[in-house]
Amino acid sequence: MAKKDKPGKIVMLPVDQIEPSPYQARTAFDETEIAALAVSILQNGLLQPISVRRTGIHKYQLVAGERRLRACRLAKLEKVPAILTDYNDTESAALGLLENIQRTQLDPFDTARGIREVIRLWGCTQAEAARRLGLSQPALANKLRLLSLTPEQQQLCTGGGLTERHARAVLRLPESRRTAALEKMVRDKLSVREADRLVDAMLAAPRDAPGPCRRTVPMVGDVRLFVNTLQHAVDMMTQKGINAVTSCGQGDGYLEYTVRIPIDAPAPLPVPDFTEAPCHAPEMPEEVKV
Repeated sequence: MAKKDKPGKIVMLPVDQIEPSPYQARTAFDETEIAALAVSILQNGLLQPISVRRTGIHKYQLVAGERRLRACRLAKLEKVPAILTDYNDTESAALGLLENIQRTQLDPFDTARGIREVIRLWGCTQAEAARRLGLSQPALANKLRLLSLTPEQQQLCTGGGLTERHARAVLRLPESRRTAALEKMVRDKLSVREADRLVDAMLAAPRDAPGPCRRTVPMVGDVRLFVNTLQHAVDMMTQKGINAVTSCGQGDGYLEYTVRIPIDAPAPLPVPDFTEAPCHAPEMPEEVKV
């Protein structure tokens, strides 16, 4: 940083000299909000400067103010007011995360990924990270646990308008049943309380008939044994990291049991010979009766 560019000084910087932060926790931005902010900036100017750090000659990296910078670009401003800082990578990542948490509601999974990243940069424990971020240790641990959901399950939550508490409720279920529960929460627009009751009902179902068929479909002994065997195979797959998902339904005199296995599974499984009785298993969302 040049001598004249002292930390804390506010300068007017060309927008094209500012690169985005590599530590930005937010992965999705509301374009409508950005557009509204751009209109406000055109009418009233940028009331609060962005924060940057120097990375080279006439080169700067954003520390805080991603939404403001995007709005300035949308408003086609050539220069923006910026506060110069001398933060290192660790400080820059932490400040960017803190701004998102404190100023604008951040996607819970983006928050969790941001926390995981600053813990890595700081090289500290969860307890120390919680202290620095102003969170309780249980709250921080709960946020990090959200990342145990698969990317597809995370997308179900964000795309379906589910909250962090919906996601935390489904974490009580085995991996093979989480997707079906999330699909039902989205489909039926369940509240957090209703989602908790759904999960409680799924966990309280009899152990001798695991999977989505529990309590929802009456079965004779031989059929129940066969379904148990199928679910046991699915449980083994999930333990090996294969995100298989089951669903079950009842038709007019028949039981339909569907197993969805991702084609990008890490390890191929032996495929039995079904030439005499091919199996056509259409995808069917799970119906869970509470």
